[in-house]
Amino acid sequence: MTEETVAAAEVTPEEETVVEAKVEPEPLVEQAEDTEPTSVGAPDEPLENQSDLDTQKSVKIPEEKVLSEIDRETADMGDEEHEALEDDMAGLTLVQIFEKMEKIINSKSGGADFKKFARLRDEATRIIHDETEDKKHEMADAEGSEDATYEHPGKTKLSGFLNIYREKQEDFHKHQEEEHFQNLTIRQTIIERLKNLYTHSEAGTNFFREIREIKEAWSNAGQVAKSEFKLLNNNYFHHLNQFYQMLDMNKEYLEQEYSHNLEKREHIIARAKELENEPSVQKALNELQYLHKLWKEEAEPVSEEFREKTWQEFREISNRIHERRSELTAQIEGEQNANLEKKNSIIGEIKKLISPEKEPNHSYWQNAIKTVEDLRMEFLKTGSVPRKISNQNWNDFKQILRTFNNTKNEFYKGLKNSQQQNLDEKLKLIKTAREFMETENWETGVPLFKKLQEDWKKIGHVPRSMTNKVWDEFREACNVFFNNYRVKNEVTGDNWKENYKQKKALLEELNSVGDEEGSVEKIEQIKTSWNNIGKVPRDKISINTEFNKALREKMKLNKIHDYELKEEGLSENQITDKARKIKNQIADLEAEIVKLENNLGFFHNPSRDNPLLKDTFNMIEDKKTQLETMKQSLHNIISGE
Repeated sequence: MTEETVAAAEVTPEEETVVEAKVEPEPLVEQAEDTEPTSVGAPDEPLENQSDLDTQKSVKIPEEKVLSEIDRETADMGDEEHEALEDDMAGLTLVQIFEKMEKIINSKSGGADFKKFARLRDEATRIIHDETEDKKHEMADAEGSEDATYEHPGKTKLSGFLNIYREKQEDFHKHQEEEHFQNLTIRQTIIERLKNLYTHSEAGTNFFREIREIKEAWSNAGQVAKSEFKLLNNNYFHHLNQFYQMLDMNKEYLEQEYSHNLEKREHIIARAKELENEPSVQKALNELQYLHKLWKEEAEPVSEEFREKTWQEFREISNRIHERRSELTAQIEGEQNANLEKKNSIIGEIKKLISPEKEPNHSYWQNAIKTVEDLRMEFLKTGSVPRKISNQNWNDFKQILRTFNNTKNEFYKGLKNSQQQNLDEKLKLIKTAREFMETENWETGVPLFKKLQEDWKKIGHVPRSMTNKVWDEFREACNVFFNNYRVKNEVTGDNWKENYKQKKALLEELNSVGDEEGSVEKIEQIKTSWNNIGKVPRDKISINTEFNKALREKMKLNKIHDYELKEEGLSENQITDKARKIKNQIADLEAEIVKLENNLGFFHNPSRDNPLLKDTFNMIEDKKTQLETMKQSLHNIISGE
């Protein structure tokens, strides 16, 4: 993506770095010189008629003025301040960066924040570029094409912010130029006043008050253009030197002037001592810079007795404060190494998610996506790392994210293929269900639809767009069959009740039969009628047992059983209760086999290859095996083996 830039006259682009990169702190104040800077010269001879000079007042250095001077004088951002701004950028989302940019744009003094705005611009550009590249990779992986294009929605918004800020900064520079011009006029007026003080002064002029007012006015005058400042400043001190030479140095005035400047030096030294214990090394260095400026401009001259002594004390304190820079550097290095360890740990956690011990599923990847997003935010919130490995660390992080996304995408590609296979299998089940949903062969249909439902549960997920559709179709076919089955059962239930009434009447009729002539034929008629009657309700099924018991007794009473045994060549003692039980089981198995084979006849070209019929074929084989075993057991009992 082409980076949007602000015009050079507005925002100076800083060197593009990775978000985590820290800047090695550089000194904001030069090391104190071994000798005191040259002060304004002072004549040795006293000035007459200066008895009305004002009494010197004590001078304080308010902290508010110190801080405001630091803001005005520290025009260029030092490395440590750059580090602080880098840390402020860390972890910001694109939305948060846009909010900060909009806040600067809407601020009345927003034009002065061009360095911060430039960093926000660079960070937004980096995020948009990275997100665009990641999106292209995802689209390329998903589409299988390397020509994927993507237009980030934030690009247009960023461009709009830059255009608005360009206009705002133009207004700021225009206003600044006007302000600098006004301040230049004010300072030139002060210089002219100073010049007139020693060239056209009237008799009785209070030089002390005048020079105090001039110095204070010069100190409070605003900034001018850098191109004007050096000449203007030299001009001012030239005329100040001329003023002191003109005075012929009245002893009383000099004593007050020296005392005033000495007191100011003492305040500066006292404040410098406090800065030795300032927790923030950067703040101490910044304020020390202002104290040196104050010393040079407002604490000159002092008597020879204190000049070198005070300067040496101030210089030694300054050197000790500068020595703390190594402390700041060590602290920054320690924090950066800790950040590096944490970021490498985050990269390691993402690596573990890419290669889980167990086979990952959809649920695993969904949880992994949330975890990686949390880890990504934690990585961005973590501070900077050592500059020499910053780029490598950032590239490792981007690469592990890309690897994670590729692995995840490969999984979902495979899942898509398996879901299509599952869809094909479910469509086959739907086809079978629709084919048999109107059948009234309940003995075949009920097991069939139960198996269809079991098979449906065993099949995995299908594409989400088809999930509801195929389920509704399958459920509709099943509902049609089971609704028909339910209606049929309601009718059958009424028939079974009628069957019970008929069987109960036959049982009563059988119990009334004796051994008179014609009873055998009557028993056979009752038996035939009984067999022609269908099923009875489940809770009345015991009537079948009662009938069989009564039938055996009547047949024995009428010698029917003995006759049948003789026909078979068997004796009563050979048919035990166990043999009778096996014989009944054989009959039941034969009936079940016939029923299953009849059910297969409802299918066109039934085959073992049909998964729906495979269980039926296996069941028939199992029952035939059981049948042969039971027949052999019955034979063994009868033969006495």
